[in-house]
Amino acid sequence: MLSKRTSKNQITLPKEIVKIFQDTEYFDVAIDGNAIRLTPVRIITAGSSLEKMREKIEKLGLTDKDISGAVQWARKQRKG
Repeated sequence: MLSKRTSKNQITLPKEIVKIFQDTEYFDVAIDGNAIRLTPVRIITAGSSLEKMREKIEKLGLTDKDISGAVQWARKQRKG
């Protein structure tokens, strides 16, 4: 498939590609040797991830003390 870069450095994706990634709004762009690689990316807002994490913590019955202990343990592991 052929795409042309415009004077404003934009590229139109071919219809065949757009059909496959209909719900994708963002792509990660990377150089792969002599090629440009586009990888679909899903953007998740920080608030929604945090809320899901809090729901999971509550569902598991974890307390603030459990979480503090886990953080302390992880920090010790990282130090040595």
